[in-house]
Amino acid sequence: MANTLDMQAIFREDIPLIDVRAPVEFDAGAFSQASNLPILNDTQREQVGICYSASGPEAAIRMGHDLVSGKDKANKVAAWLAFLREHPNAMLYCFRGGQRSSIACEWLKTEGHNVPKIDGGYKALRRCLLSTMENLPPLIIVAGKTGSGKTEFLQQFDQAIDLEGIANHRGSAFGGHISVQPTQLNFENELSVNFLKLARHPSILVEDEGRMIGKVHLPPPLQEKMQNAPIALLEDSIEMRTERIYQEYIELQWREYEAHFGALAVDEFSRYLLDAVDAIRKRLGNTAHSDVRNSVLAALKHHQSTESLEGHRNWITLLLSEYYDPMYNYQLEKKSSRIKVAGSRELVTDWLVSKTEYGA
Repeated sequence: MANTLDMQAIFREDIPLIDVRAPVEFDAGAFSQASNLPILNDTQREQVGICYSASGPEAAIRMGHDLVSGKDKANKVAAWLAFLREHPNAMLYCFRGGQRSSIACEWLKTEGHNVPKIDGGYKALRRCLLSTMENLPPLIIVAGKTGSGKTEFLQQFDQAIDLEGIANHRGSAFGGHISVQPTQLNFENELSVNFLKLARHPSILVEDEGRMIGKVHLPPPLQEKMQNAPIALLEDSIEMRTERIYQEYIELQWREYEAHFGALAVDEFSRYLLDAVDAIRKRLGNTAHSDVRNSVLAALKHHQSTESLEGHRNWITLLLSEYYDPMYNYQLEKKSSRIKVAGSRELVTDWLVSKTEYGA
């Protein structure tokens, strides 16, 4: 059986993987370098599972061979062979490294291909990744008020992990994208791979985040590590922060909605903004919520009549001053003892470079 170091190499080196589990298993949790080429489809897997429960493993294996035979078997083997022609160093696994992967490897062997099977399968690979979360290196948190450009700022560092990018969410009520977020398992898998690849660095930079990023949550060991890590605080004016938010959440988001929804873009974009405002109604309070919502409605109306998005800057500034800034100031006060540097992007960059070169 491959040891932990061997499995880590699979992820560090992005070894191509053939995942022969059923699509329903793959969709729940997989790895970015894996392709789902199942030996049993979802229906076949369900039938074999029922047979296993009723009649035992031998009967289930016989049923599996009966279900995957003839043209169906030939098509599946052909798909594996096509993948191996493109990725000759690929490895293969099922859920536990048992019957399905063993049978797939036997069938490929008859075609002249000896494909390495991962002992322990998906479960062993995932255990390897989760062990990374239990041995995290020192972290440095890059913090700043909403609109400070923390995600963009971190892109200049090789030893930074983009938590929001992996979560496919920008971490606020307005942070959702048109494309869906990963499953919790996929989020954890990809996050762990990122930490594994950066393990050589003395410290790793991450953006200040809460427990949740949209619908996914940070693994508890990472949350705990972040709650005790030193903080580098980006500071910027409300005018600059308003402009960044306008560019990303309005200009860019509108272009994405227009391209994706076509004639329905206005309705969908309006729903996105108003749902986000309504989601924070309790925290805003009725008066502030009403003011912000009315400002959003006015901007949307202006957009429809003039095709200009400029009116959205008004409610962005209002929302920053009435909601995000007070909330962030309150949260930051509780972390004040951990702030090691605060100031401009240039100042924070210089401090981070000195710390990440020699260790935090």
